[in-house]
Amino acid sequence: MHLPIILRVTGILLTLFSMALLLPAAVALFYREDTIPTFTIAFAVTLLSGIFMSLVGSGKRELRSGDGFLITVLFYLGLGFFGAIPFYLADGIEAGITNAAFESLSALTTTGATVITGLDELPKSILFYRQLLQWLGGMGIIVLAVAILPMLGIGGMQLYRAESPGPVKDAKLTPRITETAKALWYLYLGLTISCALAYWAAGMSPFDAICHSFSTVAIGGFSTHDASIGFFANPVIEAIAIVFMIVSGINFGLHFLVWSRRNPLHYLRDVEVRAYIFMLAIVALIVSWVLVQHPEISDSPLRDGIFQAVSIATTTGFTTSDFSQWPSVAPILLIFAAFAGGCAGSTAGGIKIVRVLLIYLQGRREISRLIHPNGVFPIKLGPQRVPDRVIEAVWGFCSAYLIIFSIMVCTLMVISDMDFITAFSAVGACLNNLGPGLGDVALNYAGLQPGVKWLLMFTMLLGRLEIFTLLVLLTPAYWRR
Repeated sequence: MHLPIILRVTGILLTLFSMALLLPAAVALFYREDTIPTFTIAFAVTLLSGIFMSLVGSGKRELRSGDGFLITVLFYLGLGFFGAIPFYLADGIEAGITNAAFESLSALTTTGATVITGLDELPKSILFYRQLLQWLGGMGIIVLAVAILPMLGIGGMQLYRAESPGPVKDAKLTPRITETAKALWYLYLGLTISCALAYWAAGMSPFDAICHSFSTVAIGGFSTHDASIGFFANPVIEAIAIVFMIVSGINFGLHFLVWSRRNPLHYLRDVEVRAYIFMLAIVALIVSWVLVQHPEISDSPLRDGIFQAVSIATTTGFTTSDFSQWPSVAPILLIFAAFAGGCAGSTAGGIKIVRVLLIYLQGRREISRLIHPNGVFPIKLGPQRVPDRVIEAVWGFCSAYLIIFSIMVCTLMVISDMDFITAFSAVGACLNNLGPGLGDVALNYAGLQPGVKWLLMFTMLLGRLEIFTLLVLLTPAYWRR
């Protein structure tokens, strides 16, 4: 491990992040708000800290693959805590250190769980900043999925090694990652601009259109209004959100492949995408059917059912109504759908569709082995045979995911007076980077105890970094390298 250069890289990332703090300051200047000192102080503190870390770190050695794990964790922790400074300093937001850190980490991990209420009355610069944090966090996870996670070998992106532009076979960070990350940035930016223009054309103000495009493409779910997308009561806006949530939940490596080869048929050929669309369709159908059976719940059951199914299943977290008040089967189904999440290499959270699909195929293979003990049954995703090592890694990941989920739920119930539904949905919403939950966290997380919030922050990081990226740092073997 090359600690000096890890500090230098982390310092450079903080320095770059400090530049982003100038954007909400510019928004404050444009709208003549008194939050300019809030962002200039945050900019100065972050910039000086980044420069200091850059100067302390030295050396010209190349990073090794294992160094990427520590940099990734430091990146999210650093940006999370430095990103909390504006929330802590801003007037009108009674956010102590805990609430400020919670809001910042929730944004950067694209979880979308909030402790802030009265959004409609907040300065536009603060609202813009929340959305910007989600947008930056969303792009961060794309680069993480393509550049870092394949080195860990936990299943997902390495399945695309035949076609994906990602450096799946590389053992260290190389210029190829730089080119890949640059291409993904262009794709991510282009998708964001398209989404903003579509929202604007549908009736949103330019400010709302830009802000909601940030959280839609990042699959974050933050809004500039307490009523979320429901504030607009516009079916066209909801339809646009549905389209871009679905698109953003697809592997960005596949988006790049389609774009570079000018062949959209690659979407139809991809097994994970087909399973992803099938899951969304089934969940939307069931939820809509439940709402049709209870006409007193919704005036537009099909519209509400489809929107909430896509929003929750993709782990975005936008709402048009309080789905926690729907008949119990609907909200529970939505929360469980969020566990599957979107495709690997997307901004979505959850276990990822490809892993769920592999678990299903493995289960089917075990049944075939019971019937034909001497048979050979390879697992394939389309024409591609999946190595047994990947299957083992996926089993390990899913097992760790469920064990950690269970431990967190029990821990929350022990350290607080939280009921099971609230604890279950709060941990599920944070681990899957979803945001809205059920029970006491259906609307926001402001009423939770400080210790519970810190535990949920750790859960957000576990979910966003796909568990092992963070857990590997807790092993003594990593630090003895």
